[in-house]
Amino acid sequence: MIEPGDQAPDFTLPDQDGEPVTLSSLRGGPVVVYFYPKASTPGCTVQACGVRDRSADYDARGATVLGISPDPVRKLKTFAEAERLNFRLLSDEDHAVAEAYGVWVQKSMYGRTYWGNERTTFVIDADGVVTDVLRKVKPSEHDDLVLAALGEPAA
Repeated sequence: MIEPGDQAPDFTLPDQDGEPVTLSSLRGGPVVVYFYPKASTPGCTVQACGVRDRSADYDARGATVLGISPDPVRKLKTFAEAERLNFRLLSDEDHAVAEAYGVWVQKSMYGRTYWGNERTTFVIDADGVVTDVLRKVKPSEHDDLVLAALGEPAA
């Protein structure tokens, strides 16, 4: 698991439009990278819509938000359009980035064991250093916690 003070592992992943996004190209401002289990599921929809609805608060802090799941690009496109999302969702189909961040974990539900993304958010500063790690965040509390970690908006 990546911890505060660590350099954020760089990556390039396709967004919901199939366009590549490289983390290191976003240096110069804070970046919020949140890993979520699956597009268009109840908790993930609450979390994504929270980011959408608080976009002015993220903008005021100069933050770029990226949501990462193992879903294919086409599913992310459908999710983004259905929920009118105003930030980028990234496809990590081979879960290599989730593994690099330590959030690809074994889960269990209804007696079934499987692998998936742990709902975890990394706040990364302008130099690419992780400042905060928010593990197992409740979707309804996500934005308040992340915005607090980002600090007060620039004047």
